[in-house]
Amino acid sequence: MYRFAPYVAKTLWRHRTRTLLTISGTAVAMFVFAFVGAVQEGLDRLLNDTQQDRSLIVFQANRFCPSTSKLPEDYALQIGKVAGVKAAIPIKVYMNNCRASLDVVVFNGVPPDKLQAVRSLTLLSGDWSNFETRHDAAVVGRAVAQRRRLAVGNKFSIGAVTVTVAAIFQSTTPAEDSMIYTHLDFLQRTPGLHSVGTVTQIEVLLDSTANAQTICRQIDERYRAGPVATNTRTKGAFQAKTVSDLIELVGFTRLLGLACVIMVLGLVTTTTVMGVQDRIREHAVLQTLGFTGWHIFGFIISDSVIVSLIGGGLGTGTALGLLQVSSFALGTEGILIAFLPSASLAIMGAGASLIVGLLAGLIPACQAARAEIVPALRMA
Repeated sequence: MYRFAPYVAKTLWRHRTRTLLTISGTAVAMFVFAFVGAVQEGLDRLLNDTQQDRSLIVFQANRFCPSTSKLPEDYALQIGKVAGVKAAIPIKVYMNNCRASLDVVVFNGVPPDKLQAVRSLTLLSGDWSNFETRHDAAVVGRAVAQRRRLAVGNKFSIGAVTVTVAAIFQSTTPAEDSMIYTHLDFLQRTPGLHSVGTVTQIEVLLDSTANAQTICRQIDERYRAGPVATNTRTKGAFQAKTVSDLIELVGFTRLLGLACVIMVLGLVTTTTVMGVQDRIREHAVLQTLGFTGWHIFGFIISDSVIVSLIGGGLGTGTALGLLQVSSFALGTEGILIAFLPSASLAIMGAGASLIVGLLAGLIPACQAARAEIVPALRMA
């Protein structure tokens, strides 16, 4: 069939307005499909990180948004002495918006000497010594720096917090690329936060022999009578609970992605049917010249697949490019879901486009291949 490629190309170009409109519609639908897929992939990566089962989050009981959780900082010293606990790190969380948003900026105040122990961060620019020695310094995630156009040495403000960029990092956990880490005492003493001596949560790192559920119960039992009751869960369970509403929303977007694929199928099918109707006599002439029904079948399937692949490639490629440049993240209550462009998403988009092209052209191609020559030639 490769030797007939010029004929297929001329056929599509002959009705270029219709072809371009179909490609445009397909591109828009596949753009949405890829964008939805990136959200789903980011959520799956957040919830299925097995390393999160070896760390716990201690939060104030009956509190939800980080701004309402206030634990005594010295809880970290007490929890660090529990058998099976490798380290307990007090963390102060501050964000510019506690609700679900695409522009949530999350600050985590952490003791500077413990940040590298609790997070796996690779510095892209700057250095750790600058962060550790400067009180108002911050290490900024790659995604935040990219969105806000920040560089090492820049000073910027978000809400009540003003910091100086000491370094820009990239994390092995994509969602953390949208976070900013500062000194714990700096964030506690920020005017308006009034949180000296208290933290939002305590992250507990477990050794290899510890039973996570047993230690959760020990911690909560210890503080059940006060001064501040706690609710302790594995980090994975904590994040799943926090983003539970978003899980339902993302589940709904799966239907949106499916609807986009169905729309592409209908669009390409309609275009293919119209093309077959326009070329009924042409196909009959080709058969009289010696072309078989399989040749006609191949021409029509090729038309359908090419249009679907071009439109799908444009839409998926544009979506992945935009996600790569913009580094979007959806956040709620201090937990971030990174929109992840990936090779698997590109393969999924190409596969969906190919399948849609084949399905859209199948019935029209069969009908054209089985059409009788004489009745077709008589058609006006």
